[in-house]
Amino acid sequence: MKIFVTSIFVDDQDKAFRFYTETLGFVKKSDIPAGQYRWLTVVSPDDQEGTELLLEPNDNPAAKAYQRSIFEQAIPAASFSVEDVSAEHERLKALGVTFTMEPTKVMDNVTIARFNDTCGNLIQIQHIAQK
Repeated sequence: MKIFVTSIFVDDQDKAFRFYTETLGFVKKSDIPAGQYRWLTVVSPDDQEGTELLLEPNDNPAAKAYQRSIFEQAIPAASFSVEDVSAEHERLKALGVTFTMEPTKVMDNVTIARFNDTCGNLIQIQHIAQK
């Protein structure tokens, strides 16, 4: 068994798509009309057959409450692996991304940073160095 798709609630699919592709560098995998919304997924350009991230509308009141609650508690809605947290932090800051946590070593071999995705979520980037 493997993970095929995971979702993140967003307040605006078009805005989220622009952020996740133009700023973060993901690429579009699926864009299928689904009523008033879309089945809109992105993937890593390095693993285009890998796990898809569904940019799911937070239209449901429970989704909005969940999204707001974890954001207010500084809990990331998703975590993405990067090769170099500091370099990615600098790249994203130069693109105007707002970080809520600067690169921080949280264990001997784990470095993380968190940013606001402009769509209602905190996203964590991390690198786990091999021991």
